[in-house]
Parts: sequence; structure tokens; C-alpha cells
Amino acid sequence: MPTLSQMRHVLIIRSEQNSFLQQGPLCNPLLLGAVLLTFALQMVTVYVPFLNPIVHTMPLTLDHIALCLLLSTVVFSAVELEKWVRRHGWLAQQPANPNLQFSNEVPA
Repeated sequence: MPTLSQMRHVLIIRSEQNSFLQQGPLCNPLLLGAVLLTFALQMVTVYVPFLNPIVHTMPLTLDHIALCLLLSTVVFSAVELEKWVRRHGWLAQQPANPNLQFSNEVPA
């Protein structure tokens, strides 16, 4: 279920500043549909018995599903926390290399 984290991540990175709740899950219905379809297809490959040997999967226990949901929540929370910190100005964007200095002068 590693794609569960990726699917949640794609939903929250639609905006660099607005939180997932501010945007709402329905602001991009095509993306939401793609996420739901991916999740449904993943569940089919895991829980439809005749597909298990074909795609080399086995059904997850409830404990494993809970663990996957918990771990995907860590990524969700970290991204939302970063957005909140940036909105409050506590984390400014830094250049990739702080030693670089930009100048408008044209070299001779």
C-alpha cells in the first residue's frame, strides 16, 4: 500500500500555501477521480483472490491497513505543517545554493 501515501500526497501538494481543507477535495474533480480509481484498482489487485498469484499480492490484515493509514498520515501532516509554517512567515524560501550571488552586471 505504498501508493496510499503517494495518493494522499498528490492531493495535498496541489497548492504550496493553501491547506487541503482550504482547497477542498472537490476543487480538482479529475485528480480526485484518478486518486479514487487508483485506490480502487489497488484494492482489487490485493483482495480479489484469483488476481493474487498474477500480481504477487496477498490480502492485508486490518492491522496492516491501519498501519498504512497511520504512516500515510505522517506525510500528510508534515506537508500541511510546512504549509502552515510558510504561511506564517516562519520559514522563508532559501536559494538552492546560499553561496550564489546574483548580479545584474554583464561580465566584460
